[in-house]
Amino acid sequence: MTLRFECIAIAGRDIYLEEKNTKSFMILYNGRIVREDYFNGHSKTASWYWASAGKTLTTAVSGIAQEEGLININNKVSDYLGTGWTSVSTDKENLITCKHLLSMNSGLDDSLGDDVSPANLQYVADAGTRWAYHNVYVKVQDVVAAASNQTWDNYFNTKLKEKIGMTGLWTDLSDLSVFWSNTRSMARFGLMISAKGTWKNTQIVPEAFLNEATNTSQDINKAYGYLWWLNGKSSYHLPQSQLQFNGELIPNAPADMYAALGKNDQKIHIVPSKKLVIIRMGDAGDGENFAVSTFDNDLWEKLNALIK
Repeated sequence: MTLRFECIAIAGRDIYLEEKNTKSFMILYNGRIVREDYFNGHSKTASWYWASAGKTLTTAVSGIAQEEGLININNKVSDYLGTGWTSVSTDKENLITCKHLLSMNSGLDDSLGDDVSPANLQYVADAGTRWAYHNVYVKVQDVVAAASNQTWDNYFNTKLKEKIGMTGLWTDLSDLSVFWSNTRSMARFGLMISAKGTWKNTQIVPEAFLNEATNTSQDINKAYGYLWWLNGKSSYHLPQSQLQFNGELIPNAPADMYAALGKNDQKIHIVPSKKLVIIRMGDAGDGENFAVSTFDNDLWEKLNALIK
């Protein structure tokens, strides 16, 4: 593969990124930074929110906790949180496993907002039979906290954040727990994932678990793993919709790409075949969005002109 990233400015990419409300953009090839740019008043040390791209941090920590024998994602959530963590009947609640939360097919009502108190977690369908993008995934953090007998923040910091040299913190915004960090911390996480869960020859996240997490996790939305979005599948679903769309999630991107995607175009794109990790932080490039947006496809149209 030939990389022509020295031509980015000539090709107008810097202008494009700035005009698309980008705050930071990084391209890493084979573990090394080949482009690092900051726009619109942002800087190398400034923090920005990951939005739903941070869901993949929960995935990674779940894999660590499972490897340590603290949890099993195939166990029901009530094994760790007790019954009554939802408002559905006990028999229906006991159908919901941690894997269902990671796969977004808990069967709970996604139309009631981001509040995950029991009263707001109501039945729509049996677990495993309906895919819906839902903040209830965050209950996995409670599972890890209960199983490890410590706070989520403490377990996350000691088992992941500090081990790969990330900065940043979790912040509660209304009913959401959102991670904020500088761009290089997001890049460190992306690099660790792209290296099959290793950092400086130390296995942080089990490779077998990551293989599961970055492949189709259920039969409904083929483009979804454990909170990771997957390209190259024959169909996909989008947040806030029960419709199935045929074709690839991001047609211009490589088929083997998988991605952490967050509201208003927070992105980690990982492409194993090209040894690439691409990071983008900022405001929405093309109108407010939940995760996938037209910006992903437009970005890859421009990247493809620079990568052979």
